[in-house]
Amino acid sequence: MNQFLKSILKGEIQDLIWSNENANVQELLLKYRTIHDIPTSWIAQQILGRRKVKTKLPTWYATRGIVYPPSLNLEQSSSEATAKFKATLLSGTSAGVDLTGGFGVDTWCLSQQHPMLYVEPDADLLQIVQHNHQLLGVNNIVYHQMTAEEFLGGELEAHEFLYLDPSRRKISQKVFKLEDCTPGVVKLQPALFRHSSNILLKTSPLYDIAQGCQELHHVAKVFVVAIENECRELLFLSKNGFIGEPEVCAVDIYPKLDRIDSISLTISAEQNSTNVFSAPLRYLYEPNAAILKAGAFKWVAQEYKLAKLAPSTHLYTSNDQVDFPGRIFEVLEFVQLSKKLKNHFVDGFANILIRNFPLSVAEIKHKTGLGEGGTQYLICGQTKTEKFTLLAERIK
Repeated sequence: MNQFLKSILKGEIQDLIWSNENANVQELLLKYRTIHDIPTSWIAQQILGRRKVKTKLPTWYATRGIVYPPSLNLEQSSSEATAKFKATLLSGTSAGVDLTGGFGVDTWCLSQQHPMLYVEPDADLLQIVQHNHQLLGVNNIVYHQMTAEEFLGGELEAHEFLYLDPSRRKISQKVFKLEDCTPGVVKLQPALFRHSSNILLKTSPLYDIAQGCQELHHVAKVFVVAIENECRELLFLSKNGFIGEPEVCAVDIYPKLDRIDSISLTISAEQNSTNVFSAPLRYLYEPNAAILKAGAFKWVAQEYKLAKLAPSTHLYTSNDQVDFPGRIFEVLEFVQLSKKLKNHFVDGFANILIRNFPLSVAEIKHKTGLGEGGTQYLICGQTKTEKFTLLAERIK
């Protein structure tokens, strides 16, 4: 690994990596066995790594000399935006431990708030991360080459918090259940709580929230974290001794706007919410992805004083516009699906949005001749009594 790092960090190799960001890596590999006496595969790994983190990890991307591990280590890594959000959740605590260090993004962000221990069994990955952290100006992280189980089985020492992001791969297949991940968090819970009263666990956004609250002990809060309306991860915050119903927080982060939309509720609040129903009025509202993952289907209508279109149509409506965490559309006119519909849309293009409707996007395009795109929307859905199709304009 030392030879790998020394080679990759040579000035001419860094110049090559930075000037070939968009190069065809396969062509490079086929054309050259080595470049400047360094295996081309090493250089290709760096070009691909830097390309992958361009939007995910802008600080890494902009820092010359950052070294990237194989792509698998980058895939599960948190984005910079979600890692910074996690750091805010633990800002009132002191030193903590990242038990599943990986590429070290979460450790780096958490270290901005307090000293950290980084635990990782892969010696090569640990060395890469240690180099990158030093390059990024970090000096309050202690590194341990061991598994989470080995760390927890060692000398008992109290820590303010423990953070885990278990590997969601078995050999080459992705897994989503906690029992299939490494380390096995469910079985490790007694050991985790012996070391700390605060456990923050990251899981796949596909994981079931209710199942997590059953499998994990003392869950106080669940965070559904999205970036620009795309769910990226679930976070379970457990506090030793907590008894009660966990709070579910739906968080949508907009890094370019420096904005976070957030709502909080409990499962019982959703169950106890009541709705009124209506055909589409002047404005339509579509909750962001985090709210939908949080299951706040009835609660969001009651909270924002909106009518729901139908029990299974998660679109909402009102005559007066309200500030809403999601997309807002203004209804322009109701339309019929036919070849004449193209005349209602600029250049015959529409963004087609379907909710609880019997036709697919492809079938609607075939029936109407509409192309997909443009600035206007064709929204197709169903109320409690009938189907509808309408032309709308997005205003948020």
